[in-house]
Amino acid sequence: MTARPVVVLAVDCSTTAAKAVAYDETGTAVAQAARPLATDQPQASWHEQDATGWWTATREALADVVAQLAGAATVGALCLTHQRETFVCVDGTGAPVRPAILWLDGRAHAEIAELGSARIHALSGKPPDTTPALYKLAWLSRHEPATLSAATRIGDVHAFLAHRLTGRWATSHASADTLGLIDLRSLTWSPELLALAGVRADQLPELVPSGEVIGPLAPEVARAIGLPGPVPLVAGIGDGQAAGIALGVTSPGLAYVNLGTSMVLGTPSSVYLTDPAFRTLAGAEPGTFMLETVLNAAAYVATWCRQEFGGTVADAGDLETAAAAVPPGAEGLLTLPYWNAAQTPYWDPLARGATIGWHGRHTRAHLYRSVLEGVGFELRLQLERLEEVTGVPLTSLRLVGGGARSPLWVQILSDITHRSVRVCSAGELSAAGAGILARERLDRDATDAPDAAQLAEPAGHDVRPDASTAPAYDALFEVYVTLYPQLREVFARLASASRGTP
Repeated sequence: MTARPVVVLAVDCSTTAAKAVAYDETGTAVAQAARPLATDQPQASWHEQDATGWWTATREALADVVAQLAGAATVGALCLTHQRETFVCVDGTGAPVRPAILWLDGRAHAEIAELGSARIHALSGKPPDTTPALYKLAWLSRHEPATLSAATRIGDVHAFLAHRLTGRWATSHASADTLGLIDLRSLTWSPELLALAGVRADQLPELVPSGEVIGPLAPEVARAIGLPGPVPLVAGIGDGQAAGIALGVTSPGLAYVNLGTSMVLGTPSSVYLTDPAFRTLAGAEPGTFMLETVLNAAAYVATWCRQEFGGTVADAGDLETAAAAVPPGAEGLLTLPYWNAAQTPYWDPLARGATIGWHGRHTRAHLYRSVLEGVGFELRLQLERLEEVTGVPLTSLRLVGGGARSPLWVQILSDITHRSVRVCSAGELSAAGAGILARERLDRDATDAPDAAQLAEPAGHDVRPDASTAPAYDALFEVYVTLYPQLREVFARLASASRGTP
């Protein structure tokens, strides 16, 4: 009897959906499914989710994929990747005691201003910013102290799902790192950072290296998913680093750019560096790091623009075509895309979006193009600051995410940054990275195991800059880099004036 092929399962529990994918030995997706996740916004800049939805969506997506396999393959391992910085507080049964607070939640600006420091940055690798959970946990300790102190456990998405899958409260260094509570040099929970956040060490999950086995799926979980027997859960990694694995971004000079809800650029480093030009994360291998730049609102702003100014559904579909007919520079309309605060390199939670240069010829197509260009100018700013600090030119940008499906936007990014961009938008790249970790675990003792980096080269196409746009974009970039410095105090005064208003 011919042995059935062995597949690995990967789950990407992102902000918008839980996606499950089965990969064969060549890294090819042979089955996949997704279940959507809803986000609540109870107040301006607050973003929350019901964490039980993470589990329901994950379980259902996995069951769907296993059903698609229909016994034609054996499942060898499961690995998780997930939205980073998001956390949940649970009781002794593992049930959430309040909605999970998401990575893009901006409620903790006062805590960031008070607690953020060069010392915290040096310990955690994270500049004072809206995304690390540290500051939102500090917010909870001040505004919902009973909730925080009564929580039996506090953890990232990975820890929550690992507990539901195996019964073990554990997560990886490279998953929990973005909470901002880990001493990156020692890869341990930092007592100093925990004290600032108002969190006890006994509330936090056990830390394990990425790629290690957390444990077998609980029998009842395996049955619910449709698996005939125990399957090991391999410790995963955050979605950004996972996409980097799938894209083969494993050496200096390479970078991934995830043009999704946010825009994240990451490049590997073998040494521990910190600077406002980037945030420093744990890499997949202990002792390695990922340097990332972040814009908290990229496709978020583009989607907002289409929804609010696109008109009818048909009009919204035509908005990109109309924007493509607008000349580079949108006839003097310039957008600062800080809808959800400024991150790299300014790290200002009070910063907000701004569009300047309006005149009577401008249309909604001009606005939309200006938004796309604003994200491009921000990418150029981040790239140049990162290269200046590290001294390493980034010669290859590998682009993924929903925004990579827009030919107009990709061309704008290439033109503004003067760099070729390789578009690798096919498939679920973060899930693919988790699949590689799962496969590596299975193949660890095999002498003929394929090299993961070779498996990771995805198909794609290159987009090169149009030199004719350089004069217009270079001139506007010189203006763009002055916008935030001139508006910094305006944003602070606006935030102060707006407090207490509906």
